[in-house]
Amino acid sequence: MARAFLAIVLHDLSLAWRRRGSALSSLLFFIIVCSLFPLALGPEPQQLRTLAPGILWVAALLASMLSLSRLFVQEHADGSLEQLLLSPHPLALLALAKTCAHWLTSGLPLLLLTPLLAQQYSLPAAPALLLAVSLLIGTPVLSLVGAVGAALTLGVRGGAVLLCILVLPLCTPVLIFGVGAAAAADAGMSVLPQLSLLGACLALALFLCPLATAASLRIAME
Repeated sequence: MARAFLAIVLHDLSLAWRRRGSALSSLLFFIIVCSLFPLALGPEPQQLRTLAPGILWVAALLASMLSLSRLFVQEHADGSLEQLLLSPHPLALLALAKTCAHWLTSGLPLLLLTPLLAQQYSLPAAPALLLAVSLLIGTPVLSLVGAVGAALTLGVRGGAVLLCILVLPLCTPVLIFGVGAAAAADAGMSVLPQLSLLGACLALALFLCPLATAASLRIAME
């Protein structure tokens, strides 16, 4: 099972590299959104510093939505999704592998850019690092929940819009806890409660979302 998991991750990473324009579009969207807010809000450092965690988290959430609608589209079009359903390996494990590949190509680049983009908001190094840590824990939840939405809307006309309607409300707790952790770090307060809640969300998503994704894929293929 570990070999099958790794094979799917590497396969999806190689496909993402060949179609790197899609991944770069999400990354460029994240950079543009994060860079426009300082221009619109003005040069007041304290205001920018206060709003930075919320802006960066919302931008990361929206950027991850751009690529979620394509998560299973190629496999559905070329028939390889049917082979995954017929595989002797658990479909939930294979769905988790595809979700991991999605996070590596969409969530990880956003995470690496966050400390650099945080400098536009006069955010000190320690809060910027804690913001990156909150994204490290929270963005996999976005991919896991988004995979369920992508499977539910597979083959549906206007699926990208429906995906956003389904996924964004479910990601609200992660957004609140992630922003709260960065804000607490900036205020000099303990971030352990918010990070613990983010970790609990991640653990719950790791347990439930692959199973829900597998069930949704079976429904989509019937």
